[in-house]
Amino acid sequence: MRKVAAASFMGTVIEFYDFGIYATAAALVFADTFFPALGEHAGTVVSYATLGVAFVARPLGSILFGHFGDRLGRKRTLIATMSIMGAATVLIGLLPTAAAIGIVAPVTLVVLRIAQGLAAGGEWAGAALFTSEHSPQARRGFWAMFTNLGGAFANILALGTFLITGLYMSDETFAAWGWRLPFVLSILLVVVGLFIRLRIEETPAFAAAAKHRRGSDGLPFKDAVVHQWKEILLGAGSLVMAFSLGYIGIAFLTNYGTATLGLPRPQVLGAGMFGNLLNCLAIIAGGMLTDRFGRRRVLLIANIVGIPWALALFPLLDTGALGAFWLGMSVTFLIAGVGFGVAGSFLSELFHTRYRYTAAGLSYSLAGVLGGAVPPLVAATVISSYGGFVFGVLLAAYCLVGLICTLALRETRHRELTEPALPVGEAA
Repeated sequence: MRKVAAASFMGTVIEFYDFGIYATAAALVFADTFFPALGEHAGTVVSYATLGVAFVARPLGSILFGHFGDRLGRKRTLIATMSIMGAATVLIGLLPTAAAIGIVAPVTLVVLRIAQGLAAGGEWAGAALFTSEHSPQARRGFWAMFTNLGGAFANILALGTFLITGLYMSDETFAAWGWRLPFVLSILLVVVGLFIRLRIEETPAFAAAAKHRRGSDGLPFKDAVVHQWKEILLGAGSLVMAFSLGYIGIAFLTNYGTATLGLPRPQVLGAGMFGNLLNCLAIIAGGMLTDRFGRRRVLLIANIVGIPWALALFPLLDTGALGAFWLGMSVTFLIAGVGFGVAGSFLSELFHTRYRYTAAGLSYSLAGVLGGAVPPLVAATVISSYGGFVFGVLLAAYCLVGLICTLALRETRHRELTEPALPVGEAA
């Protein structure tokens, strides 16, 4: 299990490092680099819109790669998603600016971002299933959290790369070409990740299901929607809190701290790194606690705690104090981390093996669209028009949705992953 968890962790680190550096670059430089004609405010909004494009593409990636993951296996599909993500990321780093090639630059940026979204949509479910389908039932929560732990660690790497790059060059040099280095250097991580994934074996649950597959079996996406559409939607709803708080932290607060609060960029990036370190610890704690107290109970508590914190977050940040910004980042990532720590085991256990890759990936990606794409996209407009507290109400509403959807689902921690999944409403 240590080898399996390490492979899943490292693969997700590489995949979501590529995904995460885009969020940081969108917050810091993309408005001026690719959308200068729109002005600072509109350019920032459109930069976040390109961030959101990938989240819209993620469900499509979950369906596309989920089909192959459920038919051909987890391993082959994970190698494909990593290759696509790596190629798209390096090309973004090499992409000429709008000043050089005009409108072709932002259009190409959007296309490459869509490719990142498709790959990310296929990546998460495969990595999560790789650990959960290998792990013993009694410790599945612990082992399955390594997938999201890799994503959180990737955010630390992304922020750290930008921090180090920015410390050793002027703001002008960083905006001119320094931001490209994290994108181009990601090729080294991709090579390591592919080497690791080529050396791991297929999961026992998939291998067993493949032996009993009939030629008349339907499409994984169709079967998932027909048989467990409620679980797909409720599973997505249960995780929107983690996405909304997590991506406000990684994508929006970086820009808010520098552009709106006027805090030094190194301090803002440092706060993001520290917050993501706490995010890692919370993911570990969340996964371990689910093995003792259940997936549902831990997720309910995280959503409940998130409601008052969402209301308090922006009044705290708007004091303008550097310490308040660090505190805001830290608690936001702590609460989100607990939710992400539950996700790997909880979604894996909700669905039947025959279409688990597709269904779990689709559910997680829908949560990403609703929670990860929308709040950063509307944050600047809502805050500038109505104030930070009103935007906090929106975040609190996400936590309330997560609470209601989690209440509608049953506990899953005692399920064996070779057993059929039970529809909503039937007794376990």
